Amino acid sequence: MGKYNLTALRVRQSVIQTKAAGSHNDLPPWVNAVRDIPPAQILVRDRPQQHQLVRQRMKTYPGKSTPQAVFEVQEKRIKPKKASRMFLPVEIKYEEDQLRKEFFKDHPWELARPRILLETSGKDFEHHDWKRMQQPGKKLDGESVVQRQLWLLNNVPNMTKSRAYDIARREFYRLRLQEDIERRVAAEEAQATGATFGPTRLEIGMQLENQQHEVWKQWAKTEAQVVDQASASAEEETASETAPLAA
Repeated sequence: MGKYNLTALRVRQSVIQTKAAGSHNDLPPWVNAVRDIPPAQILVRDRPQQHQLVRQRMKTYPGKSTPQAVFEVQEKRIKPKKASRMFLPVEIKYEEDQLRKEFFKDHPWELARPRILLETSGKDFEHHDWKRMQQPGKKLDGESVVQRQLWLLNNVPNMTKSRAYDIARREFYRLRLQEDIERRVAAEEAQATGATFGPTRLEIGMQLENQQHEVWKQWAKTEAQVVDQASASAEEETASETAPLAA
């Protein structure tokens, strides 16, 4: 392994010796700070502590009328790491990470919807009450389903993960359908009063696709002509070479 390099630990001592030798007139301002707060002397580095996943559940017990909150600790299996990744920061996971992964796996097109990630104060979650799906000031999206499912798991007694997922999805589908109906009615009312709308995103996409298809057809036609000419010239050369032999 070689010898340890202790140059960084001895930097204050080196500066003091340099001043004593007359190379510097004044000591740097950080010399006293390093004296009061010296660097760590431990050369053996421990592995970072593994974080456990804590889940809150409401359960009812026989003989008790009111449900009680129970905190469950899920033991994570420690995977072996390479030596180069041994001391990297530990990945912190929360329960809603798995819920979010499952929802967007079942609804991949929800990721294509535009979302607002900017928060005004960084504590916008304090103004949300997930007893209901729709929140004032927040657009309905996949995160609403995740937070609603998590609230059901943490506050409804004896709630299972699949049941909470079904309840949150049902509420989400109903609100999404309501938004579509409102949008369609608003467009019809605007058209009835004389408003005109341009092509939709789907129509614009079809136009761009048709343009590229025409460009591809022209390119394919040119390539086919080149291939036909090359094969015709090869046949002529073969015929000219075999003609003297036949004679």
